[in-house]
Amino acid sequence: MKTIFKALACILLCTLLSCKGDTKKENIKTTEPNTEEINISKEKPFIWEAANVYFLLTDRFNNGDPENENILKRTKKTGTLRGFEGGDIKGITKKIEEGYFKELGINALWFNPVVEQIHGSVDEGTGNTYAFHGYWAKDWTNIDPAFGTYNDLKELVRIAHENEIRILMDVVINHTGPVTEKDPVWPDNWVRTSPQCTYKDYNTAVACTLVENLPDIKTESDQDVKLPKELIDKWKSEGRLEIELAELDIFFTKTGLKRSPKNYIIKWLTDYVRELGIDGYRVDTVKHVEEGVWSTLAEQAKLAFAEWKTKNPNKVLDDNEFYVLGELYGYGIDSKRYYDFGDRKVDYFANGFDNMINFQFKYDAKQEGYEKLFSKYSEILYTNLIGKSVMNYISSHDDGDPFDKDRSKTYESATKLILTPGVSQIYYGDETARSLIIEDTQGDATLRSNMNWDDLENEDTKLLLSHWQKLGTFRKKHPAIGAGKHKMISKMPYTFSRSYHKNGIKDAVIVALDTRKGEKSIKVNSIFKEGTLLVDHYSGQETKVVMDSIKINSDYDILLLEPRR
Repeated sequence: MKTIFKALACILLCTLLSCKGDTKKENIKTTEPNTEEINISKEKPFIWEAANVYFLLTDRFNNGDPENENILKRTKKTGTLRGFEGGDIKGITKKIEEGYFKELGINALWFNPVVEQIHGSVDEGTGNTYAFHGYWAKDWTNIDPAFGTYNDLKELVRIAHENEIRILMDVVINHTGPVTEKDPVWPDNWVRTSPQCTYKDYNTAVACTLVENLPDIKTESDQDVKLPKELIDKWKSEGRLEIELAELDIFFTKTGLKRSPKNYIIKWLTDYVRELGIDGYRVDTVKHVEEGVWSTLAEQAKLAFAEWKTKNPNKVLDDNEFYVLGELYGYGIDSKRYYDFGDRKVDYFANGFDNMINFQFKYDAKQEGYEKLFSKYSEILYTNLIGKSVMNYISSHDDGDPFDKDRSKTYESATKLILTPGVSQIYYGDETARSLIIEDTQGDATLRSNMNWDDLENEDTKLLLSHWQKLGTFRKKHPAIGAGKHKMISKMPYTFSRSYHKNGIKDAVIVALDTRKGEKSIKVNSIFKEGTLLVDHYSGQETKVVMDSIKINSDYDILLLEPRR
């Protein structure tokens, strides 16, 4: 699939193919001149540490192309919500174009892996399960037809960037997909099929399989290995073997890396960055791979991103480097920089990662009031995690104990998630109260229902979405919310400020929660100068700072105060 260094690859291919033209299928990418300009907003620059991220499962979000269903004949009867439902890459793009994410204040989008998945199904005791979730890779160099084509992904990235939305690509190096009658196991020098992880120490969490029948890539190996025959035969049948081999030669010659299993996958994953301008990775199963592998992945991805920027100056959004977010299962912000395996502590932040998903947030959000929650996170981010961050969430695709499983605290969920220091991650349907309890499902399928678009016809859902939108757009405008220093102004009503001043960027806001409805007076604690005109982003009301206070008449119990532009 990949055309990493197009000119060099074409020279090699002209010899191999007698210059008779490109035999690639439509699903294989092509490189075109990059001429279009992107209109970049002059608002405050995008800062990853303050991002408002939306995470979705492609198959469950929106169906933009009914023609791509059942291409691979995945037709066995499955358990409830364990087969492909029809969502695809075009469906995501459509929602970007409709302005759904812009209205929600989203400036980074993460969706599950869309590389080609195993063709067969697995019976896990819950009925047949297909790889609709994207974490059972068969071929890292190709897009799964159920999700769309390479050109669909290319178009999604282009449209997202035009709308100032960065793309976090979900990547897996730890394992292939399960073995099925259609998906044979790869050679022994590529994968292990035992022992199963017991998590007693570092070794029993890394050199093992996560579950039975999930072949584990031998990421510890520095041995040169040949490509699996299954992959060679597949590429040959698709008419792209020569170009894939030529590009591998170029990559390994240029980088000097060994042709080890991990480095093949690193090559395949960084191709998407080099050719599409993917902005960052969300890395799966971090603690199950040797930390040095992640350093190499991050290094190669940053080089690939820099190369893309050089070749596409008119498409560059900003000066940010490639961003790497990790799913280190069990990591919490209290752990600061280290994960403890029992016999060994590892600092993954020192091994290529800019951010870790914070599995602790839901507990802190349940047990702690606003001030204790906000001040704690601000303090840690400005001491132990300077220059790094954590991603907070209230629900996800595999967390069976979310913050608000029965969706009884949907407004509180939004307020706590969006206003807590760190990166916020909205899981699709958090903003519309998509049910997390689905009848007849087993295991994590209950967390993965289809997006509840029809509920947007209900007034209650519209009001809830409006709450998420107001908070989200406020956060997007103000990096101080996620990346600034927190300071309480008053307990009654609870009022605080966030201030950010770094690299020439200055930003400040004031937020008041649980205020009385109607007329209210709020101290501003000299955050804004006398006479400054402020706007309450939530109600749209304007006010002026007089004697270090503001008065405002609002029908809401929340104030989101910002200087009037």
